[in-house]
Amino acid sequence: MDASTSTEWDFVYRSRRTARYATFVAALFVIAHVAVGILLRVSDTGVRFRITDQIGLAMIGVVLGGAIMTLTLPRIRVGRSGVAVRNILGERVFDWADVEGIWYPDSGHWARLELPAYENVPVMAIQANDGLRAVEAMDTVRELLERYRA
Repeated sequence: MDASTSTEWDFVYRSRRTARYATFVAALFVIAHVAVGILLRVSDTGVRFRITDQIGLAMIGVVLGGAIMTLTLPRIRVGRSGVAVRNILGERVFDWADVEGIWYPDSGHWARLELPAYENVPVMAIQANDGLRAVEAMDTVRELLERYRA
């Protein structure tokens, strides 16, 4: 079965608050850069700004906004074939034989997937700022871990 199909995964989780914050901040960046770009030619400061300067400034805002939107990418999927963790720069799939547990470090911002030999992988999808929703996600992942590792 294709790894991208949703029927393979029993549980899929993404952070809601981080996605909302990132979308808001990205929109602010774009709006601010576009507004400043428009206002560049409103008053005479002695510097000659061209249309290309205005467009360039607006495009910088779009690029920065897009970079901020990468914070909406983290996701964890749990299913029969293992655990798939997607952080900002790609997704890794771990077989159940490699997963020893999931835990939340003291004063940490997100959960960690525990692997053999004291290795761990950050799970940026389960973040502290989601509160009770993150706790429920941790419980669900732990239940599935017990089910599939047995």
